[in-house]
Amino acid sequence: MTNDRSPDTSVAAEPASWADGTSGDGRDAPQQRGFLGRLLGAFGAGDAEGEGAGQAEDQDKSDNGAPGIGNLRRMRVDDVLIPKAEIVAAASTSTLPELVEMFREHGFSRIPVYRGTLDTPLGLIHLKDLALKHGFGSDAPAFALRPMLRPLLYVPPSMSIGVLLAQMQQKRIHMALVIDEYGGVDGLVTIEDLIEQVIGAIEDEHDEIEDGLMVPEAPGRWMIQSRVPLEAVERETGLRLSSEDDEIDTLGGLIFMLTGRVPAVGEIIPHDSGAEFEILETDPRRVRRLRLRVPAQEVSA
Repeated sequence: MTNDRSPDTSVAAEPASWADGTSGDGRDAPQQRGFLGRLLGAFGAGDAEGEGAGQAEDQDKSDNGAPGIGNLRRMRVDDVLIPKAEIVAAASTSTLPELVEMFREHGFSRIPVYRGTLDTPLGLIHLKDLALKHGFGSDAPAFALRPMLRPLLYVPPSMSIGVLLAQMQQKRIHMALVIDEYGGVDGLVTIEDLIEQVIGAIEDEHDEIEDGLMVPEAPGRWMIQSRVPLEAVERETGLRLSSEDDEIDTLGGLIFMLTGRVPAVGEIIPHDSGAEFEILETDPRRVRRLRLRVPAQEVSA
């Protein structure tokens, strides 16, 4: 049995649900297993119980933008999507060398494929499928992209991320294109994007290893990961970067508060204390790494 499905192949109907906890022949209903099953089970249980104390606690934890299971109910797809302008996608006319170079350059395992423009998506190409069919030996068949395409999900921006996560698990499709009211593509979401809203950033084997969260470069200058607690930065630098009224926990949260957006790489963000933040690395939703410069008078003091 294979998991391969082309976009023209309909997805098989899912088994009927067990409303009373048993199957039609008296067997016990199958139980969800693994982390994702337990995660979605907690999400479903919260819906059934209504506005309980546990749900309120989760909501409080998620309101400050921190990861938490309450985000499954609170956040929508358009809160986490990668904007259309930043989507890496391949044309249906792409050659094998072009696809290989695209996977190598960007490090993704799945890339959407389109005909003409991204507003006419055909499916996605998985690196594993490409490697197994064309990556080992010289006797590979003639390259044909269309037969290797797998289906995508198409979802509205208003869908909650908990509902989308459940759909991705049920249909075993881990990438979705977000469709706007006119039928065009508005963005892209992967299952990793959704899970990160619950448990925080996921670093895989190919992500760069970070040697330190706050690395001194010179007197009055540090390279800092954005997730460093703000109070730790203040303690190290002697600066006062936030007030007691600010509900900010991390340096990345401070940058977002100062700009109201995700700043561009190379941008310099001034602070009332006289410090400057140089943006070194971002992704579509957050600042990842920056450089902090402390005023010369503060260093000499």
